Amino acid sequence: MTHYGDIFKVRHNNLRPGKGRILISEPFLWDTCFHRSVILLIEHGAKRSMGFVVNKRMNVCLHNFFPELKQAPSIYLYRGGPVAPDQLFFIHSIKPDIIPDTTQIGDNLYFGGDFEVVKNYLLEGNPAEGRVKFFLGYSGWEGNQLYDEIVQDSWLVSRFSSETILVAKDDSFWKCALKQLGRPYSAWADFPRRPELN
Repeated sequence: MTHYGDIFKVRHNNLRPGKGRILISEPFLWDTCFHRSVILLIEHGAKRSMGFVVNKRMNVCLHNFFPELKQAPSIYLYRGGPVAPDQLFFIHSIKPDIIPDTTQIGDNLYFGGDFEVVKNYLLEGNPAEGRVKFFLGYSGWEGNQLYDEIVQDSWLVSRFSSETILVAKDDSFWKCALKQLGRPYSAWADFPRRPELN
């Protein structure tokens, strides 16, 4: 059996994880949830870290859970992670004076807030695309778990603009995030999804 990881193995970079930064999975992480994933960290500390996979769009819309939003444009949900998969979370770039009770996680990027206000915002016809992103579930780590995974080269740490994070949909964002880091990480971006077929 070919060990592709030995051929394409690249060490993690030295950027530390933190709130508002992203985690880029290495291509040999075959876990269904995390394969070719990019995770936005909304919390990082000594006791726990929390984030959302931002590039795993589901074929489920927000109005499937909230029928009152059927009159609003269809908004697809994202699989945020394996923890609490039946709970809804959201990030957005809408100012706190419009949506109260938000937590800032980066430049022009916020987590959570008053969901009733968000629903009214959408029902009033305000744009959702590129402004707000909804997730089912989240990704979480306890204690030094995330640090250990980074040391084991499961993740690269990077930064990305809030505008790009809010419109990311699929594997193309994973590739883009890797290529932005330059050589040698671009080798990961070119690794085929199913190498046994090449």
